[in-house]
Amino acid sequence: MPELEPHYARVPLELRPAVVRNPVHVVLDNLRSAYNVGSIFRTGDAGAVEHIHLCGMTAHPPHIKLQKTALGAFEYVPWTYHERTVDALDALGKQGIHRVAIEVVEGAASLMEFPWPKPAAIVFGNEVAGINERVLDGCDAVVAIPMMGHKNSMNVATAFGVVLYEILRGWGALPRTP
Repeated sequence: MPELEPHYARVPLELRPAVVRNPVHVVLDNLRSAYNVGSIFRTGDAGAVEHIHLCGMTAHPPHIKLQKTALGAFEYVPWTYHERTVDALDALGKQGIHRVAIEVVEGAASLMEFPWPKPAAIVFGNEVAGINERVLDGCDAVVAIPMMGHKNSMNVATAFGVVLYEILRGWGALPRTP
């Protein structure tokens, strides 16, 4: 039986309706897994993020593993590759975009209590080492997702989805019904 393409895949990019983007920039600091990056692209599309900034060793198109999980989302979610994460953060800061690191560190604000500025850039770090200290220093705030188990972290793509939808909920940007 032939596999059916999703309905959007049959419509050329130039004929698809424009997406009203939410003022969320996503900064990925040296993510190791192209699969996580692809998943972040898909979730970023679902939440209509403004832009994804791929930094350092983070996989960027064209990349076969990224293509497998992104399912083409990198074709219509705006993205840029930066060699250095601090350069991406500097550029965002000059645009007046508040930069928020998502990291479990002492003194981090709770995700559920943080007053999310608009626009915002959310910064996610390496799956093992976290966010580089120089990158943390370039952020305006640090926010942590509350952890209740033995581990103090979760998968970066999962964390991105949790944070993105909490921001959109807080802004009142989520539709009432699907």
